[in-house]
Amino acid sequence: MLFNSIEFAIFLPTVCLLYFFLPYRLRTPLLLVASCVFYMAFIPAYILILFVTILIDYLAGIYLDRVKPEHKKLLLWISIVATCLVLFVFKYFYFFTHSFINVVGIFGWELTDPALKIILPIGLSFHTFQSLSYVIEVYRGHQKPERDFITYATYVMFFPQLVAGPIERPQNLIHQFHEKHNFDYQQVTSGLKQMAWGFFKKLVIADRLALYVNDVYGAPANFNGLQLTLATVFFAYQIYCDFSGYSDIALGSARILGFRMMTNFNDPYASGSIVEFWRRWHISLSTWFRDYLYIPLGGNRVGPLRHQLNLLITFTVSGLWHGANWTYIIWGALNGVYLIVGTWTQGVRDRFFGLVGLRQGTFLRGVIRISTTFILTCFAWVIFRASTVADAHYILTNFWKGWNLHAISTPQFLLRQLPVAFLAVLILELIQWLRRNPTLLSRLPNLPTVVRWPAYASAVVAILLFGVYRNNQFIYFQF
Repeated sequence: MLFNSIEFAIFLPTVCLLYFFLPYRLRTPLLLVASCVFYMAFIPAYILILFVTILIDYLAGIYLDRVKPEHKKLLLWISIVATCLVLFVFKYFYFFTHSFINVVGIFGWELTDPALKIILPIGLSFHTFQSLSYVIEVYRGHQKPERDFITYATYVMFFPQLVAGPIERPQNLIHQFHEKHNFDYQQVTSGLKQMAWGFFKKLVIADRLALYVNDVYGAPANFNGLQLTLATVFFAYQIYCDFSGYSDIALGSARILGFRMMTNFNDPYASGSIVEFWRRWHISLSTWFRDYLYIPLGGNRVGPLRHQLNLLITFTVSGLWHGANWTYIIWGALNGVYLIVGTWTQGVRDRFFGLVGLRQGTFLRGVIRISTTFILTCFAWVIFRASTVADAHYILTNFWKGWNLHAISTPQFLLRQLPVAFLAVLILELIQWLRRNPTLLSRLPNLPTVVRWPAYASAVVAILLFGVYRNNQFIYFQF
């Protein structure tokens, strides 16, 4: 079920009303049933696959608490391999077999390409990682095994974050299903406002920018350098508003019900370095890879070369997590290279800024750092968004060719889509600037009712008037 659908507009109020009217002992079962309905709105049969991974890790958590210490690691690895095997079959089997056939074909060996190409269950990567985090935390002794199957299944399937995160740690979410949540007017209004902000980002900005981005990236050879550059910058905002918009709707929906979930985005395009960008972008996934891959590999507690290898491995695997395509793998590896080169050049950059008189904290130095980080991020987004490596190569090598102002796009897009998109992005940046100034932001709730409510109404009207309503899926659903 899409957040941006009529079905969800009926589904969420119905679930909320039932949740607060039902006795406490029936609330978690209600959330599990509601989550099943939510997920089955996509491809009903695939809920069976989800329950397989749930059952594997539920039993693993219980037996990790029972077996002898010397057997725990073996049980952990059995659980990890079994859970990841499900992900591999549905997401990577065709990619790896097809790639292998292409490689051996170079040496003259002809193998038959497998006809089987399975449809990826929606959100499989997200709830697989959430299940894995539970088992690992139980193994480490940071989380007690959840013995109530309904509670554990609801933790994995909780509908606000089921298909695109945030990837919640068990310590943060499981205990909340055992707590009694009473109706709280402040929580409800806060959740609704966050949902409205998410819908604005998704419908008004992301889906409108997608009209242009999809055309250009669908056939990049038909467009000139200015169009390719514009589409790339648009995609940077499209993917941010699409994914952070989903996260806002998810967090807002959960907050209405009384649940607190982790923040997944923190104004990433205000970052002054690639390291800072990854601390602000898709925080739940970045911290997952940090805690369960990067640190176990040794993190930065090893020699310089091993540390750089750890960074490269972590980001390459992160790219593979995003999709079974070489573009994602290269994108992930490139971000790892960014971090490695950043460590190599840190001293040189600091000396350069010192020589030109731009001390730490000066405005111009901040602008240069933020602009450079955004350009590097957009460069990487080209590879992420391109359908093939060949398309990515064409775009990256043709940015500088053909900057004809009259050929940006069709007159219809210029007249109807572009001004609205630019205005919406300006509103986005203004509100994010306000959020970075707590003094100004804290005054907003204290404004008179005659000011606040017209502002809320204007926001709703803007979404209704300027939103793009095509039941567009969220970008990260494919992962």
